[in-house]
Amino acid sequence: MIHAAHASRFHWGEIGKPVNLGRGEWQISRVYSILNKPESALYHAKRYLEICKENSIGGFDLAYAYEAMARAYAVAGKKGEADKYVQLAKKAGEQIKEKENRDLLQSDLKTIPGYKKE
Repeated sequence: MIHAAHASRFHWGEIGKPVNLGRGEWQISRVYSILNKPESALYHAKRYLEICKENSIGGFDLAYAYEAMARAYAVAGKKGEADKYVQLAKKAGEQIKEKENRDLLQSDLKTIPGYKKE
């Protein structure tokens, strides 16, 4: 799983746009979160967030960059930071135009360890 995520990101790095690179970082972060490797998950979540900010990428991608940060911090046991990024993801998610994508974000946020429904 780790190798596949890194390979995907590598290939997008060759032919993709910044949004593709960011999504590749998200994918790697998610894999590391699933495997309970918070340091690596956080590194790649931060890269996604940096790519979004450096390239003025908002909406869906910014919301998912925050989701990745929240998940990585949750896996690391840093509840306060995880909660902060869940709230940022929700706020960014309000800017997602497509209802299906807003719903997907909400569904994914609910799978973050320690997530509290409000």
